[in-house]
Amino acid sequence: MQLSDIKSIAIVGAGTMGQGIAQVCAMAGFKVILYDVNADMLPKAEQRIVQNLDKGIERGKVTEQQKTDALANLTLAIEESSLKADLIIEAIIEKLEIKQQLFQRLEEINEEHTILASNTSSIPITRIAAQLKRPQNFVGMHFFNPAHIMKLVEVISGAATAPEVASLVYQLAIELGKTPVHAKDAPGFIVNRVARHFYVEGLKVLEEGVSDVNGIDRLLETSGFKMGPYRLMDLIGVDTNYSVTDSMFNAFHQDSKFRPSRIQQQKVDAGHHGRKSGRGFYKYD
Repeated sequence: MQLSDIKSIAIVGAGTMGQGIAQVCAMAGFKVILYDVNADMLPKAEQRIVQNLDKGIERGKVTEQQKTDALANLTLAIEESSLKADLIIEAIIEKLEIKQQLFQRLEEINEEHTILASNTSSIPITRIAAQLKRPQNFVGMHFFNPAHIMKLVEVISGAATAPEVASLVYQLAIELGKTPVHAKDAPGFIVNRVARHFYVEGLKVLEEGVSDVNGIDRLLETSGFKMGPYRLMDLIGVDTNYSVTDSMFNAFHQDSKFRPSRIQQQKVDAGHHGRKSGRGFYKYD
């Protein structure tokens, strides 16, 4: 299979990451199917994509024709059986069993050449693919939030991933206007492993009462970071960030340096998931 053979891309999950990935693929000229198990998410995702495109037009980054073409490339699907494509990218909840079950179903309804990819932030690619009939066609394709703006994409090879599949997905990322990097299958891959302490240590400073949320954010932002840890967690999703930390904590056999924060867990339990819920470490209108 070559890059020119990829005509259609299906995205599973119409949340923040899924809608961003769908927008990127549609703008690159691919026929895109966007699906979510919760059908109510689909019109909201489409509305957000339109808003993103309109903002791009306002800033001179997107033309009216590009907006029209991108929306014409996008199809909303309410049936899982519609997920037939050359490449399928999963962007759902960070739960191993749910991902495994999804990919087993996708493998059954798709052709042998179909590439299956996960946007997981931290779950091992090898583990997700363990029960597939064609694990050689499975790869990690990890975008970063907001996906329609952030350039980096990690292309992660599991133990069984065929080198040509990883190479093809790498080429595809370039075609999407991204900057890909190859990564081996390790907890947190590259970015989340390195960046984890930006969040974990920030939360420890808060737990110890050294400063408050705004004070810690302001200090780091005046030191050169575009966002402090709390503003960034609110953007990513407090629940998503917590899930990744918890996953890495267990993957590294409860190494204390990855210990999830009780403060962050309380936010998750309270439904304060950041910008998407209207409240996280900060409040949003």
